[in-house]
Amino acid sequence: MNSVSMIIFLFMFSVFGLSAQYTEADWEDRDTWMKTDFLLQMAGVEAGHKVADIGCHEGYLSIRLAERVRDNGRVYSVDVRSDRLEKLRTNANTRNLKNIVTILGDYDDPKLPERELDFVFIIDTYHEMESYNKILGHVKKSLKPGGKLMILEKLKDWVRNKSRKEQVASHSLGPEYVREELEEAGFSLISEIQDHGDWEKENNKQMWVILAEKPK
Repeated sequence: MNSVSMIIFLFMFSVFGLSAQYTEADWEDRDTWMKTDFLLQMAGVEAGHKVADIGCHEGYLSIRLAERVRDNGRVYSVDVRSDRLEKLRTNANTRNLKNIVTILGDYDDPKLPERELDFVFIIDTYHEMESYNKILGHVKKSLKPGGKLMILEKLKDWVRNKSRKEQVASHSLGPEYVREELEEAGFSLISEIQDHGDWEKENNKQMWVILAEKPK
């Protein structure tokens, strides 16, 4: 994302409040409509695991992961904005969570440690990644053999069956593109949920989930 795109992006956030679903006040409601506990069970996250949350914003998923992996686990929380990471650290401190490591990533590199992670989560962020091929390469390097990657996105009705470019322009993405990109990056697809419910309870935004694995 160039400087002009970044300015436009930040303007949209300030004017239209596009970050609202990530603020702490909405977290409890998000637990329900995103079925977060089910997703973490589906992935197999347990105490002691080392995991990453790419596109962590203010820490919604990172906090949930930190509570699940417990003190002997670790969460690497990645975002490209330092203000989000600062807010995440505040949210973690108020909960006395010491197992979260914040990382200021680049737009083409999440800067994760190599061959260390059991799971990586990219939730409603993959569609923003212009350099998705590079990022998938970095994610693959960060995972242990047999480590898993979960991607959740929303597909908006008005861009269904449209080109990848058209979908991304609407902050949306269909699973057919991501399946192909994961396979090209060397991941094995494990499971998929084609309809995980409605994003923010809006019935024209269908969530889908893909769970993939780095070969053992």
